Amino acid sequence: MSSAAVRVALVIPVHNRREVTLQCLRSLERIDSQGLDVKIFVVDDGSTDGTSVAIRSRFPEVDIIAGDGTLHYAAGTNRGIEAAIKWPANFVVMMNDDSVFHDQFLQRLVATAMANPRSLVGALLLLWNEPHRVFQVAPKWRPLRGGWSMPEDLTAFSVESTSFGVDVIVGNCVLVPAEAIKECGMLDERRFPHGWGDAQYTTRLRRAGWKLLIEPRAFVWCEPNEYPPSLHQMTLPRMFEVLFRDRTHPQNLQRQFIALWESAPSKVQAITAFIGYLLGLVVKSFTFGFRRLTGRNIASDHVRQ
Repeated sequence: MSSAAVRVALVIPVHNRREVTLQCLRSLERIDSQGLDVKIFVVDDGSTDGTSVAIRSRFPEVDIIAGDGTLHYAAGTNRGIEAAIKWPANFVVMMNDDSVFHDQFLQRLVATAMANPRSLVGALLLLWNEPHRVFQVAPKWRPLRGGWSMPEDLTAFSVESTSFGVDVIVGNCVLVPAEAIKECGMLDERRFPHGWGDAQYTTRLRRAGWKLLIEPRAFVWCEPNEYPPSLHQMTLPRMFEVLFRDRTHPQNLQRQFIALWESAPSKVQAITAFIGYLLGLVVKSFTFGFRRLTGRNIASDHVRQ
């Protein structure tokens, strides 16, 4: 790097979350960009709620890339990365719009990357409704639990005080050197259009010799995840559809297997974890059925009394 400003592109795929997206951009407006040349690329994947119009009105400096509603996360991120590399950026930060950023987060990500050649650097993700609680950081491989498992006891006060290595980084906010993108390509939008593309991507780069680090002082507060209904809340036809046909659903078996196959530490461990995932489904089904049956018996006894 020369003494010129480091060029950093922020890539944000969005869809029909106008107020959330504007909140994200207001947060980024306040960050410390000294010594950095920062450019924001928003990929608006066919929003119908006026997202692009609102961005142009409030943040005219933001580059908007239009999608047709079929890009989803991986392809939307890739279109932003393509524009960022053409700019050209030294670093690309893949990020989600349901986030609020500390004013020093970008300085700290860049400083850690500069101090650690051949590294990707993730932010310390925290929940915005529990601002001390760490969110989706440093997952551990636990095959009996079906693969990657997120630690539930980490806080901003209990994590390591300096950057630390991890096996995988989720894509809520991760800084990727342009050299890594040129060497290893972009997200696999064909096989992972809706989810897990970020985990598979950072795993692929780690296998290619890039270190995965978390910078614990780069604070980003995220919206808690919303999860779809469990299989046990579905009708049998819908359950069959989800498990065997609907590859957009996170519980689809083929999607689960491919995600594990591509992100596991080894192929043997991927198969072991998938078996663990299947056993977990069986146990949950048995437990749910037992509880439901027990509940019905209790209710019947109460009526008889």
